Amino acid sequence: MTTQTRSPLFSAKFLLPFSLLWVVLVGLSGFPVSQLSEYISYSLLGVLGAIFASSTGAGGGVIFIPMFNHLSFSEIQSIATSFAIQCFGMTAGALTWYHHYHKEKRDLVLWQGFKRIIAVTSIAAIAGIWSIYGANVNSPASLHQSFGWFSLALGLFIVTTVYLLKPKRESSKLQYFDYLAIIAIGYFGGAITAWLSVGVGEVLAIYLILRRFDVTMAVAAAVVVSAFTVWSAIWQHTLISFNVYWQVVIFAGPGAVIGGILAKSLVTYLSARKLKLFFAFWLIAIGLTETL
Repeated sequence: MTTQTRSPLFSAKFLLPFSLLWVVLVGLSGFPVSQLSEYISYSLLGVLGAIFASSTGAGGGVIFIPMFNHLSFSEIQSIATSFAIQCFGMTAGALTWYHHYHKEKRDLVLWQGFKRIIAVTSIAAIAGIWSIYGANVNSPASLHQSFGWFSLALGLFIVTTVYLLKPKRESSKLQYFDYLAIIAIGYFGGAITAWLSVGVGEVLAIYLILRRFDVTMAVAAAVVVSAFTVWSAIWQHTLISFNVYWQVVIFAGPGAVIGGILAKSLVTYLSARKLKLFFAFWLIAIGLTETL
């Protein structure tokens, strides 16, 4: 019988300094104590977004953007704040999955190409996202419309993979055309991410699953690539423009760390099928709401 080991991010060596850092940041921000109850709910938003992101490979923006639209954030505020929160959640998720990889990498059939996929896709994604920023290319449609159609397509794909793809993958190895494909996915996925704060991780996971790579490896690779991508983009929104809504990030960010750590455990202990279907129908509902 295999035993589940706890993620090192749940250790006291990590949680205590992290908690103290959060208290210091709240104190230094001058955040009014009277508004704590109003903003504390954003911690739950961060948890939910990161659980979705790190258990499916999709970015947490699919949870954050609809909420920010509901709160009447501007489009640029929504994107910038989503990136900032994902820097917390996707990093925690990436570290958790990478720890899992080190335990499972003995099975080279399941995890072959993991590091190469991450390296190639991340470099292409960073090039894609900064091509958009450097050339100041605007989204072809409004955030409201683009995000709605993207959510709808992603939700339908998740449902399709759950019902049509076999639970166990067929053997698949990286071929030369796979490198060309993931370079294109990284570059154009990075461009989509610049406009929506999500994109590259979802498209990469979809491609790897369709190519019959191991689903766990596909999700783990997508999470790590997303983490590199959001970190490369956050500087646009903190050093060049200043559109991050930090009052939300202060609470949603730590929540996202918890969600990013919990995601793998939820996939391990709960039914991955039910978890994916829940999030898929959430996405479809969001997509229909945003597009109709």
